[in-house]
Amino acid sequence: MNRPDDRSIRTDTRTAAARISVRRATVADAEGFAAMLGHPDVFPWLLQMPYANPELWRIRLAENTAPGKQDVMLVAVTDDNELVGGCGLHPAGASPRKRHVMALGMQVQPAWQGQGVGTQLLQAVCDYADNWLGLLRLELEVYADNHKAQALYRRLGFVEEGRHRCDALRDGVYVDSLSMARLNPSPLRGFPRD
Repeated sequence: MNRPDDRSIRTDTRTAAARISVRRATVADAEGFAAMLGHPDVFPWLLQMPYANPELWRIRLAENTAPGKQDVMLVAVTDDNELVGGCGLHPAGASPRKRHVMALGMQVQPAWQGQGVGTQLLQAVCDYADNWLGLLRLELEVYADNHKAQALYRRLGFVEEGRHRCDALRDGVYVDSLSMARLNPSPLRGFPRD
């Protein structure tokens, strides 16, 4: 039986003739994160900067995966442990009044986009949030022109809540982003009802 802190949390599907597994991220994934987040077709769509640094990712992963941390970082890997996607949940704020909320971020290697990796990661992180952390709300920001990502989020229950005009600088141009959120579809499951 898998427990929420077990590094063997896995979801398998066949995609592009390779088996993809979802598991918890480790410090050993730093090179894969740096390669993926430094890819010129990935970082412009995120709040990442060019020239990702593996050493900085080692530090970040060590901090985010340390015992007692609230962050949850999942990765999608091939049978030969190639990192092809990542998805994380991070506390939405320091106030104890927001313990029921986490912010979501995700990315997929360009060669693996459109093959179900993002869906698999997002389903896994939503299951983790709903059924193991008992979160009520997941929230994210996505660029207004990233229609593929928005479609994925909508399929998994996220709805648009607002627009942030000129929210981020991307390749010398200010771009808008959308706030999207998803509420746990069954926050009272298991609670006795009259």
